[in-house]
Amino acid sequence: MKGIRAYALVLGSGLVMGIIPAPVNAWWVAWFALAPLWWLIQQTKSVRSAVLLGAFWGLGYHGAALSWITGLHPLTWMGVPWLASILIATLCWLLITLWGLPILMVWSGVMAWMFPRYSLAARLLVGSTLWCALEWLWTQSPLWWTTLAYTQSPTNLLILHLGQLGGTTAITAALIAVNGLIAAGFSSVTYRWRYLGIACALTLGLHLVGYSLYRQPLAENPAAAIKVGLVQGNIPTRVKLSDAGIARGIAAYVSGYKALARQGADAVLMPEGAFPFQWGDYRHRVLLEEVRSQQIPAWIGTFMPQNSAKTVITQSLLALTPTGNVQSQYNKVKLVPLGEYIPPALSQLMGRLSPLQSAMLPGEAGQAFDTPLGRAVVGICFDSVFPELFRLQVAHGGEFILTASNNDPYSHRMMLQHHAHDIMRAIESDRWAVRATNTGYSGVVDPHGHTLWISERLTSATHLHQIYRRQTQTPYVRWGNGLLLLLGGLSSLALLTSTNQNKI
Repeated sequence: MKGIRAYALVLGSGLVMGIIPAPVNAWWVAWFALAPLWWLIQQTKSVRSAVLLGAFWGLGYHGAALSWITGLHPLTWMGVPWLASILIATLCWLLITLWGLPILMVWSGVMAWMFPRYSLAARLLVGSTLWCALEWLWTQSPLWWTTLAYTQSPTNLLILHLGQLGGTTAITAALIAVNGLIAAGFSSVTYRWRYLGIACALTLGLHLVGYSLYRQPLAENPAAAIKVGLVQGNIPTRVKLSDAGIARGIAAYVSGYKALARQGADAVLMPEGAFPFQWGDYRHRVLLEEVRSQQIPAWIGTFMPQNSAKTVITQSLLALTPTGNVQSQYNKVKLVPLGEYIPPALSQLMGRLSPLQSAMLPGEAGQAFDTPLGRAVVGICFDSVFPELFRLQVAHGGEFILTASNNDPYSHRMMLQHHAHDIMRAIESDRWAVRATNTGYSGVVDPHGHTLWISERLTSATHLHQIYRRQTQTPYVRWGNGLLLLLGGLSSLALLTSTNQNKI
């Protein structure tokens, strides 16, 4: 297949892959939606053509998967004209789509170069390793969302349990290998059914491995039980920073805390920016007085000043003791580009996009968040997409996960995908997770990835749920991305011993 039809095929298959994550949840499509790109790469004799094919697949995948970013519009509440708001939202969508293209372009180019030189087994190993290595590299950047692994969340819990062995690398590598085998089957007449049979066997075998992990009993210790309350205030961002919005938020979160304390909560979690002003402001007093009265710890989202002039702040979650003192502070590590900080290259063009007047600093990985109920693992909003932030905290003694997010003004598509990322973090680390958001979806997830409660969107809500502190350590928690190193070693061995024969 050549020309426009080839590019249309990869663009279409990329679009399909980008559409299937939550809320569509057609996880099974991901096991063959990359095969057209694999197949066409094997047909082309040009590395340049393969790179272009990868770019088209990436445009479809990242463009569709990240289309929720257009929910930034309208920005008229910030004083941005309607047309400029559309342009800003479109530019953001274009930028984050283009950001993911190098992964596909590099991968496709290398695979095209390898095809006439190395066996299928070598190409499958190198292809899986290279894609996972590029995804890992992108997690070191400020911007990431679309790992292939998240196409399986929240529905395919069996495969998500491979995350306990190797994080998202295990899941992504599985998808790459199976798609490569399917493509090889359609490229070969002689070995077609052999390759397709191996693809089916590998898919089934991987699910059986996941099933064996999924069936492990949680065996919770009653002494480790804690009752956590969460409050979803539903204060839209467009009014959140106004005097009226702040007053509304204080009333919602203080009354929610009081109600949950009276229901028997051991602690209450509130979302990112629940109190959208700097710590020490007199407006915190209402909550502090209630905490001292109820004697129930609270975990609250607010801004923390980082200098005496209070011109530098962090987006933080604070652990308040029953006396109203701050026991621990977690500072958001992965700030949202264009929302919480402006990249220097875009500061002149888009300086008006952020409503914050202070400079915001990121936190550091590996923070400890000690509370009266034990050490917690914390992620604030965008942190949820970066598994290493959670793994480090679990490895250092974190016993349960707390995530605090805003998620407004985005659509339910983004909200459910964010929830899907938190499900992966809970399974990888074998921890209970409680997530409080401003406008939805708040929820409770057990270590096997079951969503035991989820809020409605764009509504106020409170919920009390019993979770358990856990001290287990999965292979992924112990060894981090060791699977990627293992795949790299196997790939190197395959390259040294392989020949250019199209058989396994």
